[in-house]
Amino acid sequence: MRKRYAVGTALTGAALARAGDEMSGPALLVAGPVFTGSATTGPALLAGITAAAAVGGPLFGVLLDRSARPGRLLAGALAGYAAALAIVLASLGHVPVVVTVIVAVGAGLLGPALSGGWTAQLPRVAPPGLLPRVTALDAMTFNAASLAGPALAGLVAGAAGASAGVLVAAALIFVAVPCAYGLPAGTYVRGLPVRQRSSRDPNRTDRGAHSGRALSSTSLLAGLAAGFRAVRHTPPLARATVTSVISCTGQGMLTACSPLLGARLLGDARHGVLLLSVIAASALLANAGLARRPGPLRPDTVLACSTAVLAGALLMTAAAGPPALLLGAAVLAGLGEGPQLTALFAVRHREAPEHLRGQVFTTGASLKITGFALGAGLAGPLAARSLPGALLTAAALQLLAGLVFLGCTLLMRRTGARHTGTAGARLMGTTGARLTGTTGTRTRRTKGTRPFWLRRTPGS
Repeated sequence: MRKRYAVGTALTGAALARAGDEMSGPALLVAGPVFTGSATTGPALLAGITAAAAVGGPLFGVLLDRSARPGRLLAGALAGYAAALAIVLASLGHVPVVVTVIVAVGAGLLGPALSGGWTAQLPRVAPPGLLPRVTALDAMTFNAASLAGPALAGLVAGAAGASAGVLVAAALIFVAVPCAYGLPAGTYVRGLPVRQRSSRDPNRTDRGAHSGRALSSTSLLAGLAAGFRAVRHTPPLARATVTSVISCTGQGMLTACSPLLGARLLGDARHGVLLLSVIAASALLANAGLARRPGPLRPDTVLACSTAVLAGALLMTAAAGPPALLLGAAVLAGLGEGPQLTALFAVRHREAPEHLRGQVFTTGASLKITGFALGAGLAGPLAARSLPGALLTAAALQLLAGLVFLGCTLLMRRTGARHTGTAGARLMGTTGARLTGTTGTRTRRTKGTRPFWLRRTPGS
């Protein structure tokens, strides 16, 4: 019962915080011009939050991994994010816009706490054997937030004014603070994972070759480097990261093209937002199905197949057919986006070393944000010249993501690289095996020890 309560509390907090985050962008876009009289204020605030999130992810991941109580750090980040949104609203029209944008940048630095930072804590609350299901439910909170956030921002702003949208967004994030604060403590000593107790002395804990004092003095830069090495030197994790970033670039192009699609094919640019809502609803339903009945396919396979589904959806969109075809393409895009996110989380949970889990998730989230922003920026000039050309470019990016996945897979097979993952990280302290994660290096395991994703557990 405690585990179920912990899972429910964690997912409820994640849903509230992410809904507030998704609501904050559109709310700032509306509030900026209203309070300053300049149409450029809203986009500048949104750009500041987005760009800072791409930078802040790895930094926050290092702090999260070194915290003995990551839930408290996460709660502090949420409270800071909500407070920054309130300060941005209070400063609009009263101080120079540059100052307000700087505050927005500060809020963006804490943004990854709502995405990768929260998801990285799920293994601590998920019951044994149910992490795949909890992962799918967590991905659903992203889909639900992307569906409800913008719509709620528009409704609140229309009913109570531009400032109300920002205040409600901040309130949703702040309400999630107690949920984050109550997350279980990490098994860390001075920022490093506590190893399994020695079989020779059950009261002694093996912390590896380095002392806690030496490791606690590691610089922040070294911590960042360790996180990036964990992604780069773990072949399945590197493959999933590169594939998802390229695919997210194509998704950013589709999002930027949605107003033009609405104007040209549905009669009104505002109807383009409905396409994004259809995509989010379809992704939510797809992940609901995965949470209820996890499929037989490995998450790596789902990740590869989803890029093909997204490519097909974008090709249908570029065909510029009747509205029914466009809506069908939006549904198909959601069927690709939803399972792709779930599969990506599953790969990260499986492959990330336990003491670098937060960095892996927040770094991956930052890279995806960067890819999305690049795609949205690239789509603008391309769509101005040719909307079908921009959509075909987005489809080509999805195909490129699939080809990159295939190429990485062939390289892994040729070099004999194996999946190492979290279980391999634990083996560093339990069996004497060395986890390197480098290409071509095989991980030695003690007889009878199996990775956790191969163990047969009830409900898995």
